[in-house]
Amino acid sequence: MDSKNLLQQLLLLGVGTTSLVADKLRQVTDQWVKEGRINADQAKTMVDEILENLRDDASSLDDAVQRQMKQFLEDLGVPRQSELDELRGRIDRLERELRELKNRSW
Repeated sequence: MDSKNLLQQLLLLGVGTTSLVADKLRQVTDQWVKEGRINADQAKTMVDEILENLRDDASSLDDAVQRQMKQFLEDLGVPRQSELDELRGRIDRLERELRELKNRSW
């Protein structure tokens, strides 16, 4: 299994888990509202705050995964896109210079 596919599966798993947590949280707060423990506004505020914290945590996790993937690829010696672009530019320039030298010698 390649690392991109694994990363996609992990992210989908995180999205699914967050969705399940949100559903369960809404069920619990709805029950509390029915029981009179909290009012509807408090329930909505609580759900919104918890879900916002989950989103923030997911964003932090995504950033951490991205950093780890970059480090992993760097450790393997996989060049960055900018390095490949620079090398392509250098090759193009060298090919032009070589053609010019061949044309001069004729």
